[in-house]
Amino acid sequence: MTDTPPPEKPQLPWFKASPLAHGIMLALFSLATAVLLAIANDSTSAPIATRAAEDLAASLEQVIPHDLHDNDLAASMRPITDAEEGAVSVYVAAKSGTVTGLAFEMSGPGYSGLIHVLLGIAPDGTLLGVRVLSHTETPGLGDKIEAAKSDWILGFAGKSLQDPSRENWKVKRDGGVFDQFSGATITPRAVVKTIYRGLNFFDRNKAALTAPLPAKS
Repeated sequence: MTDTPPPEKPQLPWFKASPLAHGIMLALFSLATAVLLAIANDSTSAPIATRAAEDLAASLEQVIPHDLHDNDLAASMRPITDAEEGAVSVYVAAKSGTVTGLAFEMSGPGYSGLIHVLLGIAPDGTLLGVRVLSHTETPGLGDKIEAAKSDWILGFAGKSLQDPSRENWKVKRDGGVFDQFSGATITPRAVVKTIYRGLNFFDRNKAALTAPLPAKS
């Protein structure tokens, strides 16, 4: 009986047989992925930036009335470094260079996360308006801080460090003058404290914040 030689193993293509080839293919795949991601990022970054600018303008408009300024609020920003609050971006409203209002964001811990609040303040320290920008409070309870759910947040317009007095900047349950919500005291308490911090931030930095805008060249 004649021995039959074992069948020859099929030769693998070079790109499957060589470890170096595997590395090259992996590198090419990574490069292609990076190129596609860069193209996608370039195509979406402009619309995202435009939407962000529109959202900022809409938010600022809610706390600083349009008739109070003749400048672009989003383009008139003053960075302030405060001893207690750190770096704060302040948007300046002005008419003919004279400051007529200021807007900035303050954040404070609520029941289930940070509550981000936008304040509009007149040069004399009176609140022009307040809006909650974002939060993660309990729906149906804590979300009454939103202007779309309740008019509670609208009640801060016209308030200042003098009205009410400093010791009364609390919810009624804590001996202050501001209403709390039934079943949800922590959330309104957090907002009141955050707004109060914002008024004190303004008071500490009033001179820098209300200085006239530089004349346009």
